[in-house]
Amino acid sequence: MTTLHFTGGTLILADRLLSNGCVTVDGDRITALGTGRPPASGEIIDLTGGYLAPGFIDLHIHGGDGADFMDGTEAAFRTVCAAHARHGTTSVLPTTTVARHEQHLAFFETCRRLKSTGTGSARILGAHFYGPYFGREARGCHPAAAVRPPRPEEYEQYLAYADCTCTATVAPELPGAEEFVRACRARGVRCNAGHSHCTFAQMEQAVAWGVRHVDHLFCAMSDRARLRQTQTYPMRGGVMEATLYFDELTTEVIADGKHLERELLLLAYKVKGPDRLALVTDANRALDMPDGPYIFGPLEDGEPILRQDGVGLMPDGQSLASGVTGLDHAVRTFRQLTGVALPEVVRMASLTPARIAGWERELGSIAVGKRADLLVLDAALQVQQVFVDGRRLSLGNR
Repeated sequence: MTTLHFTGGTLILADRLLSNGCVTVDGDRITALGTGRPPASGEIIDLTGGYLAPGFIDLHIHGGDGADFMDGTEAAFRTVCAAHARHGTTSVLPTTTVARHEQHLAFFETCRRLKSTGTGSARILGAHFYGPYFGREARGCHPAAAVRPPRPEEYEQYLAYADCTCTATVAPELPGAEEFVRACRARGVRCNAGHSHCTFAQMEQAVAWGVRHVDHLFCAMSDRARLRQTQTYPMRGGVMEATLYFDELTTEVIADGKHLERELLLLAYKVKGPDRLALVTDANRALDMPDGPYIFGPLEDGEPILRQDGVGLMPDGQSLASGVTGLDHAVRTFRQLTGVALPEVVRMASLTPARIAGWERELGSIAVGKRADLLVLDAALQVQQVFVDGRRLSLGNR
């Protein structure tokens, strides 16, 4: 492969901006980092007036460009990965929905193959086994029929794919949740809490089991006000309060400007900080598609939703049903709404999710020795070029 020199612009490093930066890539690795003019040999990538950023990493992603990972086919996986690569996402955790057992097995088979062979665009780090072990009343836009508690005879079949699984989500209040978490941890699968109406005390127990991350903060989770509806006194906290309280827990926000207002983004950032707060899309198949009706999850029996006003909605238009924008939009939106410094915002879309997924030694920042997953951004943080392992991707239409 040709040696690449990215030069003439500003580098977005993990802890600072570096003006007049120069990054050299040989093969799939970053081999030099500094300022000034590059050597005479190699291809020059001119950054003048723009930025070089690390590739974004999405921990929570369902679909895009008309496809959902739960469609289970290689074509669907490739479509979703290519769609999000256009938005600067160079690594993904394909995320399941609530579905039937055989649909999850088909998902895992495809995920394993493409994690090994590659997708031609965004790389697969491993699956995020997300549904079906949710609290029924906290399921959100997921179909109700297949919501169920974890049972060993089922999840042992899923854990046969631990080699291609990064994370697994469970509602801690479910019977069998502790056994599921311990089985996951024994096989190297990291565990999240999500879609749960458990109490603070139950979350404390989950942390003791090994849960270390909470899905989409403020969304589909219990808090003091929600739990107040089912008790008299004393008031008690839920998932939200526990997430903010426990330093052991990382979390994520859907920063699309629709799910959470500025005040909640600021609260999450202030309490958790950029090293324990990731940006995610939670994007469904309507990413980069026109407004209208879609299916969340498997096409054959998923949940009807709408794309409208830049977000996913339930058919009645009264509640949210996941996102329809990319991580580039999340970075721009979080920065615009909060005023947080650009290196920290980008870190929440790159190095922080890399660390949560266990990939921080390879990915997530512009550093010598790391994989050359890089984004050329213009002054407005719009994606201009995307490189995965030093290879420039063809972005197609957006």
